Amino acid sequence: MLAQTVDAKVRFEDLPSLVGCELGVSDWFTIDQPRIDGFAEVTEDRQWIHCDVDRAKAEIGGTIAHGFLTLSMLTAMTQQILQIEGFSRGINYGFDKVRFRAPVPAGARVRLREKLRSAERRAGAMLLTRECSIEIEGQTRPAMTAEWIGVYYP
Repeated sequence: MLAQTVDAKVRFEDLPSLVGCELGVSDWFTIDQPRIDGFAEVTEDRQWIHCDVDRAKAEIGGTIAHGFLTLSMLTAMTQQILQIEGFSRGINYGFDKVRFRAPVPAGARVRLREKLRSAERRAGAMLLTRECSIEIEGQTRPAMTAEWIGVYYP
């Protein structure tokens, strides 16, 4: 059975009807060395596996992206998948079950596959839980999986 996918635009009040549906798949994003280096500067995480190209090439075959860089790409990716109409703001509530399952080599392309796990009405807002899987082009094992929880207000 094929997963049911939704249109790119959804009305806020229709979100509960989409529980269990695949919301969609983002475009591919390239995780190149300049992006990795920029993330290292912002976070001050300059571990050699991310930033020392020569050492990483000799010891592990090349540099890899930070797991948190991969996680941080969710915002850009999800904006391509679903536009919620009729809400004023969304706020991150948290994450459950974040797992970094495969390293992302410098130069790799990644994308997000997203499914709506739950949509609960709470005090005039909607608590959405999305199942997120960041895929690496050409690999079967995802780079990362997580449940992303956000609160959306009409």
